[in-house]
Amino acid sequence: MPEAANPGLCLSRLKRITQHFDNQYIQPGKLPGAVTLVARHGKIVWCEAQGLRDLERGLPMARDTLFRVYSMTKPVTSIAMMQLYEQGKFLLNDPVHKYIPSWRNMQVYKSGSYPNFETTPATSALTIRDLMTHTSGLTYGFTERTEVDAAYRQLKLDGSSILTLDKLVERLGELPLEFNPGSGWNYSVSTDVLGYLVQLLSGQSLDDYFQKHIFEPLEMVDTGFWVRPDQQDRFAACYLYQPGDTMKLQDDPERSKYLKQPRFLSGGGGLVSTIDDYYRFTQALSNGGERNGQRIIGRKTLEFMRRNHLPDNQDLPALSVGGFSETPYAGSGFGLGFSVKTDVAKSHTIGSEGEYGWGGLASTSFFIDPAEDLTVIFMTQLMPSSSYPIRQELRALVYGALK
Repeated sequence: MPEAANPGLCLSRLKRITQHFDNQYIQPGKLPGAVTLVARHGKIVWCEAQGLRDLERGLPMARDTLFRVYSMTKPVTSIAMMQLYEQGKFLLNDPVHKYIPSWRNMQVYKSGSYPNFETTPATSALTIRDLMTHTSGLTYGFTERTEVDAAYRQLKLDGSSILTLDKLVERLGELPLEFNPGSGWNYSVSTDVLGYLVQLLSGQSLDDYFQKHIFEPLEMVDTGFWVRPDQQDRFAACYLYQPGDTMKLQDDPERSKYLKQPRFLSGGGGLVSTIDDYYRFTQALSNGGERNGQRIIGRKTLEFMRRNHLPDNQDLPALSVGGFSETPYAGSGFGLGFSVKTDVAKSHTIGSEGEYGWGGLASTSFFIDPAEDLTVIFMTQLMPSSSYPIRQELRALVYGALK
């Protein structure tokens, strides 16, 4: 992928990205390494790897390094779901129980702890739109905030060696929601349920569906739910933040669970990818749904997806029940699979209204700014993503380079 010659970005200012992350994070031992990509007008302007992908073995970060992208899987799953929407397979206001009958009489938490919950019937049906916008009432076990997410942890619903999509959907139908569907926003396993629906509606496994309808058309040769043997020498180590701004090894790339095909195909967080592969995906999005003549989603469908779908155009603070998010709350709404910037000043971070994107648990992130025809992708491997204000700092560095 050639770099653009005259992109409307000052290359000397973009070099601040390397200096900043080297001086502030990599040399002090806060991050192992990183790869940053900046593209404008459909061309890569800047892409640089720095630091190490594996501290223990002293292996350098490289442009073709494989990363656990975690929740950057969610936009891929959302695109897959909306491909099926374009085929008339479902409507957004369809109740989920139309496709998962055991979810017909969902309950909402009132009191108690698992397995002795006191509940009340949900006042509205949980819809596919609720799943896509995280207004479903589902949650994540790792948030450690409620008795409901405690049940998720006990049942290992965030992922385990014995979990499958069928088992996840079965167990979720037996647990109460945290709130009535549509009445709040809470980051959750909703997108994993969408992955189940992709399988159900398409008649294909999620990995096969992604491969045929997204990865092959976009030439995403390094993206999947596991690290193939021919990729293993490019797979990064993952680290966990420690108090005192240090880190420890969280997942050794030579012993990782990602080295074998998983039983649980997580549409919410299961993919590994490279920065160039993920850029091919964002290229299609920034180009109205197609790349090199291969269309993965209709232009109007994508425009619809990147609108704020929260009630009354509210931002996340108005609806959030207080859980985790991969984006700052203020000034951001949520579309069908992405966060959407609704108010730049209110967000306290530079950007444009209408910008959309998301991030992953190991501090990866991306955003697309249609107003500036700008795409930024950042890859590293440090959990959790809230460890440092990397994403806000990167925005300042990139936007400061616009001519």
